[in-house]
Amino acid sequence: MKITIIHGQSHRGSTCQTARMLADKLQGDVTEFFLPKDFGEFCTGCTTCFTESETQCPHYQKLSPITQAMDDADLIILASPVYVYHVTGPMKAFLDHYGWRWLVHRPEEKMFSKQAVCISTAAGAGMKNTNKDMAHSTFFWGIAKTYQFGIAVMGTSWENVDPKKKQKIVKKMDLLAKKIARRQGTVKPSIKTKVFFFFLRQMMKHGWNKADADYWEEKGWTGKIRPWKQEKS
Repeated sequence: MKITIIHGQSHRGSTCQTARMLADKLQGDVTEFFLPKDFGEFCTGCTTCFTESETQCPHYQKLSPITQAMDDADLIILASPVYVYHVTGPMKAFLDHYGWRWLVHRPEEKMFSKQAVCISTAAGAGMKNTNKDMAHSTFFWGIAKTYQFGIAVMGTSWENVDPKKKQKIVKKMDLLAKKIARRQGTVKPSIKTKVFFFFLRQMMKHGWNKADADYWEEKGWTGKIRPWKQEKS
């Protein structure tokens, strides 16, 4: 199993350790990126990725290695500690750069057979909101199955986390790893994803942003082809 982890911070704290723990249990081929070290650019809001092509983004080349790693992965892990009840600034900036990949624009068909995990930790609270920030993107990228895990570690460093709390995380990651491994290669998009797809398919057929409409037509999605499998509607 190929695993790509996007860390929303550059330090190796509780969130990082939890994400790595999960990857270790899956015994996969792991590729890691740390934000903002590996990517720290802010979206300029030029909208060129929507109206023309993502290749025209001023940060396209710098982002490309991460994009390729996510496309090659079977499992994508987005990991962010809680910053004021949401993801870190670098994680938000990173996700902003993939607006063009949302279902409403030009989703990558490989995403429809992938699994993803959103992981967050905090000394206190805010994990639900933080995971939701990331899960919004995994859903709208078309990822078939997204898991969310958040936990209050009651400490500002992994070394200070109570051993009992660490053991709880170990058990949770054991269970999650088994679910992911069991579904590997068989996961399918949810009904919600398919409903969004068919709604957007009608929009693309009746006029939309030209770059998006051309993409859907080239893929055959406005016809009988579906990104999750070659099937007739």
